[in-house]
Amino acid sequence: MNIGDRVRLLHGNEEGIIRKISSSGRMQIEIEDGFIIPALKSELVLIHETEKQHFGEKPVEEKEIDTPLPISGPKDQGLYLAFLPINDQSLSLYLINDSRQPYLAHASEVFGPNQRTLLAATLNPGEAKKFDDRLLKEMDEWPAFLLRFIPIHNTLEKAIPAFERQLKMKPTQFFKHLSKAPRLDKTAYIFALEQTTKELDIRALNQELGEISPKSEVTKAVKPARSIDLHIEKLATDPKGMSNSEMLRVQLETFERNLDQAIASGMDEITFIHGIGNGVLRKEIHKRLSQLQNIKYFQDTQKDQWGYGATLVRIS
Repeated sequence: MNIGDRVRLLHGNEEGIIRKISSSGRMQIEIEDGFIIPALKSELVLIHETEKQHFGEKPVEEKEIDTPLPISGPKDQGLYLAFLPINDQSLSLYLINDSRQPYLAHASEVFGPNQRTLLAATLNPGEAKKFDDRLLKEMDEWPAFLLRFIPIHNTLEKAIPAFERQLKMKPTQFFKHLSKAPRLDKTAYIFALEQTTKELDIRALNQELGEISPKSEVTKAVKPARSIDLHIEKLATDPKGMSNSEMLRVQLETFERNLDQAIASGMDEITFIHGIGNGVLRKEIHKRLSQLQNIKYFQDTQKDQWGYGATLVRIS
């Protein structure tokens, strides 16, 4: 099995596309609505186009990926970050200037308070500059990208304000940005960095794209309860009408929201009650906790009350 193959879960009705394969063999499958679920190779079966032809139906077609609105607008606008696939494993990173305005461009990756410069150059009108390569399977480990642009004015004219953008790539959103890249004339994952030549409303733009602005205002964190029940009947008014993937999405969103609030508000520990069931929710929670640096440890807890259907999280 390779990235891009369509597969079916053996112990469920979900079908999806392999988006990431870890060194341990664990795979991330993108199912409906762009949602990602983890699975082992032994839990999957590859779907071939001949499968449904054998049963008198049309071949299985890959779900069409949602794409953004056409991005190549009027020629007085257009700065883009593009991830151009080299193969099913690697991507090349480009900055694209699809405008009439030259810019001084600076691209770096952010590691907490530290940064590493990837590009510092003039980006002329109609130019696309490659500045790095990335492995698709390591997307969860990519640092945030910080991009700064200073317009170059060679004549006396109305000044265009300089601006910067910080982007942290999320797999569930990344694959929705597939489109034809301006100037490269190839299909790539495109992120618009500037929508108009007027001064940007950074807060509105970051909210739209789900990104983090380094200048955004910090709101006071709300401290959640010390134990959070993730059983779907506690979270949804009509769980019977939901698919398994919808239930899992709601449960994980509740988990992440309460964990973020617990960390931000200074709590030292929080317990998530996920039940036993088929173990999918517990595995996904433990996987996400293992990737966070500010978690001291986590463990199954309170067997006398919940069996092993709860996880205690100690926050550092």
